[in-house]
Amino acid sequence: MTQSRTHNCGELRLADAGKTVTLAGWLENMREVGSNLAFVVLRDFYGTTQVVIESEEMMQAFKPINRESTISVTGVVRERTSKNPKQPTGEIEVVPESVSVLGRCRYNALPFEINRSKEADENQRLKYRYLDLRNPEVKKNIILRSNVVADLRRSMTERGFLEITTPILTSSSPEGARDYLVPARNHPGKFYALPQAPQQFKQLLMTSGFDRYFQIAPCFRDEDARADRSPGEFYQLDMEMAFATQDDVFAVLEDVLPPVFTKYGKYKAASAAPFRRISFRESMDRYGSDKPDLRIDLELTDAACLQDCGFEPFAGQTVKAVVVPDFHKTRKFIDKLCAEAEMLSGGKAYWFRLDENGELVGGISKFVAEKKDEVIEKLGLTKNSFVALAAGKYGAAVKTAGVLRKLLGAQVEGHMDAERYEFCWIVDFPMYEIGEESGELEFCHNPFSMPQGGLEALERAHRGEIDPLTINAYQYDLVCNGVELSSGAVRNHDPEIMIRAFELVGLGEADVKAKFPAMYNAFCYGAPPHAGIATSRTASHSKRTAIMFQPHFCLLIISFLIWKTYISYLRARLPKAEVPPTYNHTYPGAQTLLLLYPHPV
Repeated sequence: MTQSRTHNCGELRLADAGKTVTLAGWLENMREVGSNLAFVVLRDFYGTTQVVIESEEMMQAFKPINRESTISVTGVVRERTSKNPKQPTGEIEVVPESVSVLGRCRYNALPFEINRSKEADENQRLKYRYLDLRNPEVKKNIILRSNVVADLRRSMTERGFLEITTPILTSSSPEGARDYLVPARNHPGKFYALPQAPQQFKQLLMTSGFDRYFQIAPCFRDEDARADRSPGEFYQLDMEMAFATQDDVFAVLEDVLPPVFTKYGKYKAASAAPFRRISFRESMDRYGSDKPDLRIDLELTDAACLQDCGFEPFAGQTVKAVVVPDFHKTRKFIDKLCAEAEMLSGGKAYWFRLDENGELVGGISKFVAEKKDEVIEKLGLTKNSFVALAAGKYGAAVKTAGVLRKLLGAQVEGHMDAERYEFCWIVDFPMYEIGEESGELEFCHNPFSMPQGGLEALERAHRGEIDPLTINAYQYDLVCNGVELSSGAVRNHDPEIMIRAFELVGLGEADVKAKFPAMYNAFCYGAPPHAGIATSRTASHSKRTAIMFQPHFCLLIISFLIWKTYISYLRARLPKAEVPPTYNHTYPGAQTLLLLYPHPV
């Protein structure tokens, strides 16, 4: 049997009154008013239409049908006497002449109310995901993603980028997270790895002579959920450009992203291109974060004048202050603020106030009193100013102060323009840092970034003429409203520079060739300078990404849930395999870039 419909359930309007139509969809609800009067809500992908039963015959035809059964209704459109302006079809109703059941729901009771599924238990929603997605409020997130991706594809193509699909089954490569592994049927005990990112593939594409690449790329990382990380599977807008600088990359994203945000975002105001550029060091000093929320007008202030105030936690430490003028919150608010900041940052928060009489009160004010005039001048205090403080080693102090800034900006009126998107570029990341656990020199952000100053800077560091910690890299993040949306870099395309960069952290030429053979070998054949970025993975965590899919950041994040599979089980229980001797143990990009069969490892 074939079924046709003349209209969908979101289509009919007052101009259609008098027409005989056929609709098909799910029976969402039936409200009986009498023996021969009932109101039925018919729902499909496009919307809902009210069907009015006005005869005993039709009542008997509808009554045996359970809710969420799929039905076909043929009837006449007429104007409603009681209109509903909140619904697109609220001016009309359909009087049925016939009804047929296309797919019967065999259960009298549903696991949850479809139009209130977001209130249901999360495990139930996942178990009955197909029912959850019938809820228009949930479904619209899937639709939004589709529209955003379509617009991104259109924009990138218009700017000369070629969409290329990189391999999914690859060999393992160290990229910062654990791999998901897939068993190779023809090679027992051996596994393919799912790509954590197409990073090395796209760099090989640049070496292969492609000029502009992009992809809505699937990425797989076997890591735990965190507040700003989505474990499992996520998708990212990935791009790379040959013969490009960071300015070229910035120009593309500043052109592509604002229209997407203004079209689909919750807020219609956004910072205009060119986006503000802030160095990593400046961002940490002024905002206490490399992901600053520029909607907040508060900044960190150097409070070194308090190091010798007699308060022991400040002695010899970095002291940072966040000053809030015209502050009138209660002590209860302050205590809650400090407790929340300590929980989020792991550092201790301190405070004092300059009251309406110009006196220092509360918190650690007794230690500050002897330096009152100096503190007022250095911190720029006025009457009714509140001062939140953090102290410790530089990194710990700015982290805690940055959390205080965010909390105060969000919770104290007048310090946050929340109804907008505020973009900025964070640039000039340090190439190296001292590892917190190892205490030794480590790469700070991305080991394959081009160091500023190139080979000369690295050689000077090797000779001891400069501190490696002073070397910055051509690395950059795109930040919006305190969330890192994108991360990229000008790539290190020169094998000599690559080896010297790794040697500073104790890894030699042999290590580079062993861990990244395909990239190293390809770069030895004349690689072009290239740069790129990935707009990706900051999102809601865990299962809620797929369920809740926040419209604020779904524009770029494009992150989705991967259902739990047996891969973790395999990873934990099956032995680590060695590469078969018949296979060349190189990163599979060398073989699979042209979609040849990859190697299991």
